[in-house]
Amino acid sequence: MFRLRSILTGLGLATLAAVSVAAVPAARNQPYAGVIQVEADVTDIQHRLIRVKERLPVVAGKLTLLYPEWLPGNHAPRGPIDQLSGLVIKAAGKTLPWRREPTEVFAFHVDVPLGVTELDIQFDVATPVTNSEGRVVFTPSMLNLQWNQAVLYPAGHYASAIGVEASVRLPAGWKQMSALPVAKDGDTVRFAPVSLELLVDSPIFAGANAGALDLDPGAKVPVRANLFAEDKADLAATTEQTGFLRNLMREAYLALGTPHFDHYDFLLGLSDSLGGIGLEHHRSTEITLPPAWFKSWDDNIGRREVIAHELTHSWNGKYRRPADLWTPDFRVPMQDTLLWVYEGMTQYYGMVLTARSGLLPTEFSRENFAVTAAIYDVKRPGRSWRPLVDTTHQPIVTARRPLSWTSWQRTEDYYSESALLWLGVDAKLRAMTNGARSLDSFANAFFAAPPNQGMVSTYKLADVIKTLNDVAPFDWQGYIDARVYQSSAPLDGITHAGLKLVYNDTPNAVLKASEKTGKHTDLSYGLGITVSKDSVLSEVVWESPAFKAGLVPGMTVVAVNGRAYTGELLKDAITAAKGSDAPIDLIMKQGDRYKTVKLDYRGGLRYPHLESIEGSTDALGTILKPRAAVK
Repeated sequence: MFRLRSILTGLGLATLAAVSVAAVPAARNQPYAGVIQVEADVTDIQHRLIRVKERLPVVAGKLTLLYPEWLPGNHAPRGPIDQLSGLVIKAAGKTLPWRREPTEVFAFHVDVPLGVTELDIQFDVATPVTNSEGRVVFTPSMLNLQWNQAVLYPAGHYASAIGVEASVRLPAGWKQMSALPVAKDGDTVRFAPVSLELLVDSPIFAGANAGALDLDPGAKVPVRANLFAEDKADLAATTEQTGFLRNLMREAYLALGTPHFDHYDFLLGLSDSLGGIGLEHHRSTEITLPPAWFKSWDDNIGRREVIAHELTHSWNGKYRRPADLWTPDFRVPMQDTLLWVYEGMTQYYGMVLTARSGLLPTEFSRENFAVTAAIYDVKRPGRSWRPLVDTTHQPIVTARRPLSWTSWQRTEDYYSESALLWLGVDAKLRAMTNGARSLDSFANAFFAAPPNQGMVSTYKLADVIKTLNDVAPFDWQGYIDARVYQSSAPLDGITHAGLKLVYNDTPNAVLKASEKTGKHTDLSYGLGITVSKDSVLSEVVWESPAFKAGLVPGMTVVAVNGRAYTGELLKDAITAAKGSDAPIDLIMKQGDRYKTVKLDYRGGLRYPHLESIEGSTDALGTILKPRAAVK
C-alpha cells in the first residue's frame, strides 16, 4: 500500500491514493448500538421517486454502509442499486465524502469524524417509469414499497441484530398495509421498531382504493387479504370467492401444519399498470393480479395458483430454509442448490391446495399436471445434458433474461419439474403405507422443526432424507439422486400416481385458458411453436418439426397456405395436413427478409392429457380431494 501511494504521488495522482481498499467488515452476531430511523416519502407519484431520509447512530472511525444486494426470495443478487441516486451523508450539518468500494459496488465507505454520534443520510430511489426500465412499483393510485429499496445499513452486523424504526409518508388519503406493527397511523405512518431482517421481509402495498377480506374469522391467528385496485369497483369479492380463500387457509394448515406466523397479510394489487410480482415473506406476500380478477373470475383462472404458492412459502422457504439460502446479512451470497425443495415442493403444494380449496376445479388441476408433465416429455430436450439441480443456478446465470432456445438451454425448471418429483414422492408414500401416510405427513413433521437462526429453521439435504425415512423407510437418497442430480433423469411422478400422459387433438383446458388470456397460439407439443398475439414466434422447440424446417424465435408468421395468418387458420391447416400429402406453406418474415417455409408435418394438433393406468390406483384424484370439512 505504501509503494502504491508513492507511485501515485509521483504521478501527481495523490488524491487517488485516498480511495479505500479496505475489506468490507463481515457480519457478526452482535447488536448494533442504537436504532436506525428510516423515513420513506412516496408522495412524488408523478416522478415515481422514493425520497429517503435516514438517521444512523454511529461512533467515530471508519464505517461501511451496505445497500441490500442478496434479497431473500429472489435467489440472486437483485438489489436495485442502479436506482439509488442523490446520496448525501452529513454529520452535524456538514457533508462527508463517501467512497464506493470498487470490488463491491453495493458498499459505501465513509469516515466518521471524532465527536459525531449520528449521521443524516438522504438519497432518492429512482424507480422505473416504464416497463422497459424494470418493474414499475408506482401507478397514479397504487404503490408497492419494498424496504430493501429504501435503506442503507452498517456492515459488520447480522441483519437480525440491527434495529430499525421506519416510517412512510403517503399521498393524502392513501391507505397502506403490511405485516409491520403500526405505532401511529395517518398520511405519515410510523411503525414500531423491528430488526432490519424483519423490515426487509415486510413490504408495503398502498393506494387510494383499498379493501380487506377476513380469511379466518374468529381465529387466534388473524389472516387478511388486503386489496388495492386502480378502480374501486374491482375490490368487490363474492361470497363464493371469499369462501375459496378461506378454504385455502384451512387446507394449508392441514397439509403443512401449524403456522409459524402470528398473523398473515396477503398484499394483493389488482392492476395491469403495476409491475407483476409474486414474492414470499414470512408474514405476508406481494402479489399483483389482473384488475378485474374478481369481476372476471372465469377469465382469470390461470392466476389463482399463485395465491396458494406464495402462502405455502411461509412454511417452505421463509421458516424452513436451505442452510445455504440463509445468510446473516444481505451481502453474503446465497447458494441455490436446494431450490428443488424450496420452490419445487412449494410449486407442488400450490397446485394441490388450489384444487383442495376449490380455487381451481379439480379437472383443471389435473390438466395442469398434464401440461407440466408434457413440458418435460416434449419441450425440454435439454434434460439430456443438464440435470435438474443445475437449473437451480439459473436465477444467477441469466438473471431471468430471455433465452433463445429455452427448450435446449433450460430455464428455472426446478419449479415445475420438481413438482412432478414431489408428486411421485407423495404417491409412493401413500402406496407404501396403504394411504396412511403422505407428503402431508412429511410436511407436518418437517415444518415443525425448531428455529436455529433467529426466526428461521435451516436444513440440509440429509434432513430432507431423514424426515422422508421417518415417514416411510425407503431408499430416498437413491430416488432423489436419480431424479435431481442426473441428466436424463426418470420422469415418472405421473406414473407413480397411477396415470399416463397421452396426446390428442382435444384442447387442454389449461392451455386453452392461457391462449385466451395471452392471445397467443400454442402448438408447442406437436409442430413445436408458440405464436404471440403479434404473430411472432415466441418459442420454437429444439429439434421439433418447426426447428428442423428452419424456424427460429422472433420470426413473424405472415401467411398460411397463401392466406393472411391467424391462429385458427394455422390450426386448421395442421388438421388438414394430417390426412394429406401436401405440406403446410408458411410465409415468414425475419427482419427485412421474407421466405417461404414448407412444413412437412403430419402429426395434427397435439394437446396433453392424463389417463388412468389400467389396474392402478389414481393417486392424484385422492391427493386433490379437500381434507377440511366444508363450512
